[in-house]
Amino acid sequence: MTDNTTPIATLFERAEDYSKTTIKLLKLNAVDKSAEIISALFSLLVVILTVVLSVIICSIGAALYIGKLMSDTFYGFIIIGGFYMLLAIIFHVFREKLLKYPVSNSIIKQMLKEKKV
Repeated sequence: MTDNTTPIATLFERAEDYSKTTIKLLKLNAVDKSAEIISALFSLLVVILTVVLSVIICSIGAALYIGKLMSDTFYGFIIIGGFYMLLAIIFHVFREKLLKYPVSNSIIKQMLKEKKV
């Protein structure tokens, strides 16, 4: 059996195989990075949700306690609400430095992190 393919045809076949393999590899890397980011965000969401529920329960307890000390329950809720309003204003003023940059830096680190083989 003789092989009638020319070196140019063989070169084109190899180039085609290489490009298909490269595209598959890029797709797999994209899926891997997406899965890493989504799982990291999901675990972060679970932690945040747990912290938020804990803070809500502690806030209600603190409001009831402050209200008991001040002889009327709604005073405690007003004080705790004012504290959270002050906290919201601080977060709004410093949102770039406290929230935006750390989150975007974390996502970029996840995207650029190399897999250890």
